[in-house]
Amino acid sequence: MLDDRYDPVLTAAIAGQPRDLPPFTRAARGIRAAWRTLPEPDAPMIRRRIRIAASTPSLRGDVWRSTGNTERAIIDQLVADGATGDVARVAASSVLAALVAGLFMWADDERSTLADAIERALDVIEVTA
Repeated sequence: MLDDRYDPVLTAAIAGQPRDLPPFTRAARGIRAAWRTLPEPDAPMIRRRIRIAASTPSLRGDVWRSTGNTERAIIDQLVADGATGDVARVAASSVLAALVAGLFMWADDERSTLADAIERALDVIEVTA
């Protein structure tokens, strides 16, 4: 899902958010900003793989495990910007949950772009937070 090549883009976008915002908001808005700049993946093949992963319990777990480096990178950035470790961990976990949900939504909706699906997923947690 998210390999290391995305982590610098995500953390730079989070670092670029105003530091007076709460860590959760910085992380969510940073993820939004990053995905707006990233190219859309090769949709047919990637969608099919993600759809299979989303519907297979053991593979769903693999998707979550693959986010570990990304979670650590987000936590490190938020802590470097002044958040406590606990707050940074919850913020990173929350935005990653939305990111994975957006990825799975995208896989099921042929008309959606990945960036749009991630935006919709982040809308749910950012608006209700």
